[in-house]
Amino acid sequence: MPSIAIIGASQDRNKFGNKAVRVFADKGFKVYPIHPKLSEIEGHKAYASILQVPEKELDMVSFYLPPHVGMQVIEEVAKIDCKEVWFNPGSESDELVAKAEKLGLNVIQACSIVGVGVSPNRY
Repeated sequence: MPSIAIIGASQDRNKFGNKAVRVFADKGFKVYPIHPKLSEIEGHKAYASILQVPEKELDMVSFYLPPHVGMQVIEEVAKIDCKEVWFNPGSESDELVAKAEKLGLNVIQACSIVGVGVSPNRY
């Protein structure tokens, strides 16, 4: 089963950080929502940090945070083994992408929901 950490997951069903949780779960992914203050999102245990996720090898990490917040957590992402780091529209900046690449991460700048063949408008 493929796995994904969604950094910036949300309880607000109108936000893409929530839609991503639902889309990836529907697509058969093991979903790890990351939110510093929530314990559960859409029935999935939420983690305050990606470093708390029990699975240490993830297929994807998807960002739904403003770039300045992403800058604060990208080094934690580099401490785990992940195949792809997706910066969704609005979460990327030249500075953040450069830092992620310098840390050796495989960066993709695109909507991760669309990347798995789903229109976010369906959720």
